[in-house]
Amino acid sequence: MIENEAEIRPASGLSTGMLGPLYRWYRWTYRFCKTKPLGAIGGFITLLLVIMAVIAPLIAPYHPKDIDGPRETLGVPLAVHLPPQLKFPFGTDHVGRDLFSRVIHGARISLYVGFGSVIIGVTMGATLALVTTYAGKYVDLAFQRLMDAMMALPGLIIALAIVAVIGSSLQNVILAIVIGMVAPLVRTVRSQVLTLKETDYVLAARAVGASSKRIIFRHIAPNCFAVVLVIATYYLGLAITIEASLSFLGVGVPPDVPSWGGILKRAAEEHVKTAPHVAIFPGVAIFIVVLGFNLLGDALRDVFDPKLRGR
Repeated sequence: MIENEAEIRPASGLSTGMLGPLYRWYRWTYRFCKTKPLGAIGGFITLLLVIMAVIAPLIAPYHPKDIDGPRETLGVPLAVHLPPQLKFPFGTDHVGRDLFSRVIHGARISLYVGFGSVIIGVTMGATLALVTTYAGKYVDLAFQRLMDAMMALPGLIIALAIVAVIGSSLQNVILAIVIGMVAPLVRTVRSQVLTLKETDYVLAARAVGASSKRIIFRHIAPNCFAVVLVIATYYLGLAITIEASLSFLGVGVPPDVPSWGGILKRAAEEHVKTAPHVAIFPGVAIFIVVLGFNLLGDALRDVFDPKLRGR
């Protein structure tokens, strides 16, 4: 077992300079796993989700819409609501589809919605917060009143209303989640910018004639990174939860798309008492993935925030 960092050395004949970024990344990863074991667990869950989504067709024994495959495997006329067993680890659903294959393919939907909405929403929200807050006075005042109006309703209610109006599709779900997450994100980043505006290095940059663009993106934005990172990991889990909620309510992704929320909806509509496994496995998948994102976000905040470093 490696007891200290000094034992992590490149192989004989290879210098640190030759290995370059790969060696530094390996050393940083080792240190992160050693000091933040819960964060490492969260990172492992996140990595597992990404791998599972990418290679879903390779590891899923059946197509998520395949009804005949499980029936032909067992040689029976119907394979409806089969309990978990060796050939079907998660059992089958109300029409005889392999639940394990549907949960695996559902990871693709969660990954697409989660990362898609967070990348767009965090980029938009952080940029708006940086620009409007630094502008100050009337621009900031007017924009914050708009954000207050948007925050009057929960993000799920906003997303539900938007999807109900514009229709159900993956793109519309992402758009609805983005609109719901922008206002809280802007308020959080704004508080950080207001603090950074009065720091000595920002005042010094302003005194020597640095442009507003340079001050915002060179001096303020990098110091908001830790806050934005934690928000992003939090909203990854929240986006997956909102997508599952919308699908559960019947206004999320189309019914033929295998999503975790959609599987839960069908389980609630059918026989959740007689076939509880149909609801248990997608529910556990949502819980584990959201927990993993939260653990990873908290650990990365501690690592990148100078005020918390070393705790």
